[in-house]
Amino acid sequence: MNVQLAQQIREAYTSGQCPPIRDRMATRSVVEAYAIQQINTEHWLSQGRRLIGRKIGLTSRAVQKQLGVDQPDYGMLFADCCYASGAEIDYQQLLQPRAEGEIALVLERDLLHEKHTVQDIVSATAYALPAIEIVDSRIRDWNIHIYDSIADNASSGLVALGTQPVALHQLDLELCGMVLERAGQAVATGAGIACLGNPLNAALWLADKLVELGQPLRAGDLLLTGALGPMVNIRPGDALRARFRGLGSVDIHFTPSTN
Repeated sequence: MNVQLAQQIREAYTSGQCPPIRDRMATRSVVEAYAIQQINTEHWLSQGRRLIGRKIGLTSRAVQKQLGVDQPDYGMLFADCCYASGAEIDYQQLLQPRAEGEIALVLERDLLHEKHTVQDIVSATAYALPAIEIVDSRIRDWNIHIYDSIADNASSGLVALGTQPVALHQLDLELCGMVLERAGQAVATGAGIACLGNPLNAALWLADKLVELGQPLRAGDLLLTGALGPMVNIRPGDALRARFRGLGSVDIHFTPSTN
């Protein structure tokens, strides 16, 4: 059944949204949901896509409580979904996109310990970048539970990255403020403290989790550490900018609708 559910999610990228899968899972568990995600990851890698890192989701305590979970989730980041600031994105390739302002970390060392410390994360990080993550569920009407999210690659869509790297010693990640703007008007605000108290805590969770699963983070990996503020719906023709205290800004534009 997991193979069929994975295929249904995969086909929804091009054929349209699919219904929730949680009630059709055999065990309705996090383990099974990640197994479905892994089936699609292996498929995409076999098709030549390149894995460049991970995204962390459900880093808001309020959202975790809403979904009845006590930990974040993660998904895969592929090179063909990564854009530089200023890029124009074809809105038609997306299904029901939403935007989040996030802090991205790029590693320069492997993270191989069974249990990491914050010091390990800081020492292994080459630099931080401002990011706008475009989350985009394949599940119809965003009718998701934790199992749907994980199976659907943690609702991963696209990411736009700033191009001015900043060393961690120049940042206070906990108090790093973020403003997400649409056409110059603020539509969401937040700060690093909203991301498990500090984006480094999210990265620490992911590093430990992936070692547990035998898939440790490696030098060069990109980490999206989680949203600093609420998600914002994206409309055709939108121009978005996320500004971060001490980290700069990142812009992304979407083509108008052709309908």
